[in-house]
Amino acid sequence: MVDFSDREVARFLKSYLAEIEAGNAAIFAGAGLSAPAGFVNWKELLREIAQDLGLVIDRESDLISVAQWHLNEARNRNRLNREIITHLSPDTEPTANHRLLARLPISTWWTTNYDTLAEDALKEAGRIVDVKSNHQQLADTRPRRDTVLYKMHGDVSRPNEAVVTRDDYEEYGDKRAPFVSALAGDLVSKTFLFIGFSFTDPNLEQVLARVRLRLLENTREHFAFFKRRSREADDNDESYAHELARQKLVVADLKRYGVNVVLVDSYADMHEILAELERRYRRQSVFVSASADDFGPWGQPAVEQFMRALGNELVRRGIRIATGLGLGVGNALLTGAVERVLSSRAGHLEDSLIIRPFPQHIPDANERQRVWAEYRSRILSEVGVALFLFGNKRAGNDTVPADGMEKEWEIARAKGLALLPIAATGSMAATLAARVAADPDTYLVALDDAERRMLAAIPDTVDDLTELVSPIADLVQRLRRGR
Repeated sequence: MVDFSDREVARFLKSYLAEIEAGNAAIFAGAGLSAPAGFVNWKELLREIAQDLGLVIDRESDLISVAQWHLNEARNRNRLNREIITHLSPDTEPTANHRLLARLPISTWWTTNYDTLAEDALKEAGRIVDVKSNHQQLADTRPRRDTVLYKMHGDVSRPNEAVVTRDDYEEYGDKRAPFVSALAGDLVSKTFLFIGFSFTDPNLEQVLARVRLRLLENTREHFAFFKRRSREADDNDESYAHELARQKLVVADLKRYGVNVVLVDSYADMHEILAELERRYRRQSVFVSASADDFGPWGQPAVEQFMRALGNELVRRGIRIATGLGLGVGNALLTGAVERVLSSRAGHLEDSLIIRPFPQHIPDANERQRVWAEYRSRILSEVGVALFLFGNKRAGNDTVPADGMEKEWEIARAKGLALLPIAATGSMAATLAARVAADPDTYLVALDDAERRMLAAIPDTVDDLTELVSPIADLVQRLRRGR
């Protein structure tokens, strides 16, 4: 289990999250990111080719030269192309880490991999991906793109253009100079997370050196995950000490390029850190589930004033609000949030608000419920906290609990969100709060002990709803700041 208070882990989570929020984060994916999907590494891909050359691949560290020696002997790339196509099947599913990273709003990806796992995961997450695997594509821009994926060494669909041999690397600076310039520019302006990458690629090394020499002490901060060297079965004391010393020196040397290494014990640890990163990102946003047709006992003006004050205060504290503009109260929440953004004269409305009004004009009831279920799921996928207020609606001549709020509750619970039902607002929110009080260990798994105490301290009844604004905002802010 990862210790999130570890200095390097904590620094990564805080710094990289800030860069994601600012829109300055980038990913550099190496072969290690795709390996858990079942793809072979370069040694395995070249194993039979090495055997034909009279070499034992496990004794070789310069695999680029092995590929070049094969080309020298064969005089064509046919077999290399066949190995790439055979071992990098496009039918393979993206890994959990591909999917996790794809859900984050990171608009710039670079990779030396030929496989399609990154673009598959991004498309699965609903992103419009602009793939650049050939330098001629750099001048073209896909309309309304969310993410640019630079495949600097080519794509499995065009293996004859893949960067594999020593010749390819030596010619790279001339033949693919636009890629070099684009990567250098991103390394200057964005904070990269290098994942599954060993830093032995000569092209990247050249670009990193170029950036370092130009910027000297002003090199941008980047991060990388490395698996901590563990003792292998064939290690003796001397070889193990050598490998530990070597890794320590590599980690220290990467600081010259602004790359801070986070050492992990396993692939599972890396996934746990990325999952925590996603959790913290999602907790920057709170979904407000609220609706009211009956405003008693406070009256409609008092309820609207409360919602307006709550929207204003949440945005003031830097919390993004997601709302479906619930019946009777949604517009008041929106008004308070917009007033705060406009009065601050800084930032954009979309930085503080995710507005998703529910589509109403769907005549068929079954189709409407199907669309609304998918709609709710999408909204709740973008947040980490769900706040439940009021929750009643008109059914004929009667006021009844809002079943839509209960559906949002179940979706939020299934997605692992922090659930905050406010009993004092009555109706369905009070019903949900009673469930929590009766079985907190089932419903409050996303809250720590301090957060549970803060929720329990919010009054169950109030004469003045505005008394709830500060304790609600305090709790949401604590959840936003993370562990």
